[in-house]
Amino acid sequence: MSKLVSVDDVIGLMIEKLDAGGKVTFTPKGTSMLPMLRDGQDVVILEKPQGRIRVSDVAFYKRDDGHYVLHRVYNLDPDGCYVMCGDNQFALEHGIRNDQIIAVMTAFFRKGKSYTKQSFSYRLYVNFWIYTRFLRRAFRFGSRKANKLLDKRKKSD
Repeated sequence: MSKLVSVDDVIGLMIEKLDAGGKVTFTPKGTSMLPMLRDGQDVVILEKPQGRIRVSDVAFYKRDDGHYVLHRVYNLDPDGCYVMCGDNQFALEHGIRNDQIIAVMTAFFRKGKSYTKQSFSYRLYVNFWIYTRFLRRAFRFGSRKANKLLDKRKKSD
């Protein structure tokens, strides 16, 4: 039986396990990492990073405001801080420091099937997702504008 608990309730245990070289698994909540991670359905495996993490890694970190987040590294700022963003988002979050990174995702499970960072399907998804960000953003912007125009036409008819 699984029980829904807050990250704040278990973060101490998670960090202790990670510091001891262990792995932590949990089911993330929210839609910021769609379509890769489904809200309340997929299970992620986290490990303590060995050194600095890389662009395209999915990191579990604590924001300065105290919120815990699981997002992808999109780039590095000139000062060496990470630029993070959820796969289902377009607003980049700058200034994430290395000391804020708690863990990095090494794999996830969907319907019992494991997807590791090294698997071909995962690498294909990551490369597609990162390199088409601009096109996806332009498409979303265009479709919102088109929907507004259609709504105006319907109201005027």
